[in-house]
Amino acid sequence: MVKKRKRGESGQVVAHPKKEDAPPERPVRTLLGWKDKSQVTDEVEDNNVASPIFRNKEKVLVTCSRRISYRYRHLMLNLVSLFPHCKKDNKVESKETKGATLNELVELKRCSSCLFFECRKAKDLYLWMAKCPSGPSVKFLVSVVHTMEELKLTGNHLKGSRPLLTFSANFEKDAHWKLLKEM
Repeated sequence: MVKKRKRGESGQVVAHPKKEDAPPERPVRTLLGWKDKSQVTDEVEDNNVASPIFRNKEKVLVTCSRRISYRYRHLMLNLVSLFPHCKKDNKVESKETKGATLNELVELKRCSSCLFFECRKAKDLYLWMAKCPSGPSVKFLVSVVHTMEELKLTGNHLKGSRPLLTFSANFEKDAHWKLLKEM
């Protein structure tokens, strides 16, 4: 059924006055809850002066060399699943120019540091950790590898969280230990 329009005294159709043509503005969702858009724009103007919110924009590129064994590749993928702020890349050819290649990859992926798994003679695994493009780099020999699949873990409790890493007081004694702690 269709509603009939009311007619005025002169017989013409009378239009009903509309309250507003536009729907009311929806509130904006923030980290602390829902706020009206007027409150959010006031806060944005205030935050232009000095932003108290810290955003961690450091990302880690995780990649490996060619001819890496399956156990080492699974270890790399386990580390990728633990880091919520990392980016994974394809295998890199481990030649003399791998440093320049890694710096270029880190720059393309907009990362600040790199983890590079290098396998030599199909048995020795080396982990390169570097701050790119001009920071220090550290080379570790990985001796014993146990992946998460071998340990038969029932759940993935750390997925999407940031695990805490603590250091002993020995890392404050010498300069090279302080550098490793910072990296």
